[in-house]
Amino acid sequence: MSRRGWFAFAAMSSIWGVPYLFIKIALDGGAPPAGVAFARVVLAAVVLLVLAARAGTLAPLRGRMRWVALYGIVEIALPFPLIAFGEQRLPSSLAAILIASVPLMIALLSLRFAGAERPTATRMAGLLIGFAGVVTLVGVDVSHRPGELPGALAVLGAAAGYAVGPLVLKRHLVELDPRATMGASLAVAAGVLALPAALTVPAHAPSAGAVASIVVLGLLCTALAFVIFNVLIAEAGPARASVITYLNPVVAVGLGVLLLGEQPDSGTVAGLLLVLAGSWLSTGGRLPPGIVPRVRGRQPRPAAADAPGWTRTSNPRLRRPVLYPVELRGPATILATGGDGRGADPSG
Repeated sequence: MSRRGWFAFAAMSSIWGVPYLFIKIALDGGAPPAGVAFARVVLAAVVLLVLAARAGTLAPLRGRMRWVALYGIVEIALPFPLIAFGEQRLPSSLAAILIASVPLMIALLSLRFAGAERPTATRMAGLLIGFAGVVTLVGVDVSHRPGELPGALAVLGAAAGYAVGPLVLKRHLVELDPRATMGASLAVAAGVLALPAALTVPAHAPSAGAVASIVVLGLLCTALAFVIFNVLIAEAGPARASVITYLNPVVAVGLGVLLLGEQPDSGTVAGLLLVLAGSWLSTGGRLPPGIVPRVRGRQPRPAAADAPGWTRTSNPRLRRPVLYPVELRGPATILATGGDGRGADPSG
């Protein structure tokens, strides 16, 4: 992957590891689950659509709205309530393991729908090792309650949506401005979630902590996160992008140790090592650019002229185009420019 792809991968692994903490605060503060999902989606949609409108990047969505709607439903509107339904009937550890099946589902779907994303033997081994690491990390609750099967099917349905969404985005929407694409998708999801939220309005206003948590969920964990996720899919492809599902539990465990005083056991350490090894293998088995020592001060060239993170320029004295590395950009630039650094000028 390119430097930009590695940066987006690291950012998403961290950002989507913290929502559970803020969701817990919001729920404890009196906000209902459907209300939390609806509020964060609406807030993120408004922010991204305003940014896209100011940049003049909404027009290209015409003719693509069916794909935008499909992405908004399978990636956002359906998984949110399905996971909430499932976790009411399943141990959270089992739910986390089922969600961690997303990279494996994408690998299987890629065999039929995305030939370029077909996993190699090394990447497939990494996916299996990473999945084993998640199982070791979060553990398996051996209790068997009669109502677990519907919950497990619901969570697997959410995982299937998370697997289909990136493939739809990569195939039909990835060349569009991510603020416009994600903003419109979130607006579609908000429309779907509006009725459940209206039916569960609380009798009392949520606490200030709950409101603050929803704001963080909307701005950081939804608006910024989905824009970076769009960039990650464009740079690395759906299969590699989905590996963040393995690293999110690692972040959650780390937050538990730092903020809640939890003590990691041997299973946690073993799971962490398996997750890191599996993630490394499933993303290509190479170190991020900049870690590998340069030879005589020259950067390694990608094998393909259209490799992510590089740009081409023509030189009349050479027989073929020259490749130059694209500079790494931070999350503020990604959100403000849509990931291409062009600002409000859609022509570049």
